[in-house]
Amino acid sequence: MTTLTPAPPALGWTTHDTTALIGRCIRRSLRQLDTVLMAVMLPVILLLLFVYVFGGAIQTGGDYVNWVVPGIVLLTAGYGSSTTAVDVASDMTGGIIDRFRSLPIRSTGVLTGHVVASMARNAVSTALVIGIAFLIGFDASATAWEWVAAIGLIGLFVLALTWVAVAIGVVASGPEAASGFTFAILFLPYVSSAFVPPESMPSVLEAIATYNPITPITDTLRGLLLGAGAGDSALAAVVWCLGIFVVARLAAAVLFRRGQ
Repeated sequence: MTTLTPAPPALGWTTHDTTALIGRCIRRSLRQLDTVLMAVMLPVILLLLFVYVFGGAIQTGGDYVNWVVPGIVLLTAGYGSSTTAVDVASDMTGGIIDRFRSLPIRSTGVLTGHVVASMARNAVSTALVIGIAFLIGFDASATAWEWVAAIGLIGLFVLALTWVAVAIGVVASGPEAASGFTFAILFLPYVSSAFVPPESMPSVLEAIATYNPITPITDTLRGLLLGAGAGDSALAAVVWCLGIFVVARLAAAVLFRRGQ
């Protein structure tokens, strides 16, 4: 009589496959040091540029470094998402996805791998930007709970923007196209409250900045880091982040499956 060995649970295999694909994406990031350094250094350069070149001419009612740091933190996520979109597009057009689909694994785990690797890269970039900001005079007076809330909001924003980048990478015709599409995302913080008060803009741009999803996210993050509390914009910030995440996550999954 032959004894059949029970098959491992599907959840166990899925977790194993996804973990392996996450490791692949992280190792890939470590090999692309030039790309990672560029994504890390550009926000730092922009921080120094805005504070020391433009800061003296921009009136915000206080030290400009305190005003601009939250915007630079969000801009860091934009640069990180650009790298993610290019990596996903490279996989989609390079043939490796077809190989994954031919194997008995959960091929969508490769998207999760890119997201986790992006979150790790952004964590390093964000920590570096905030560290440099402290060195040049950033006066954060947040309590421990406000720091926790600020980190949570940053993480939620990075997660949402990363899935947008993944969706772009899945549908783009190649890495260059993916880079071009995500470059447009980088313009959103400039027409918001990230760098200047919206009321200082012309009326048309002020209206755009008022309804730009980056504005409530920036205002909430600024209030938390400066110890002023989340403020009235907190609910809008969380709703925007969650809404973008849900739509982008579903879009990425649908587009990926349509490519099968």
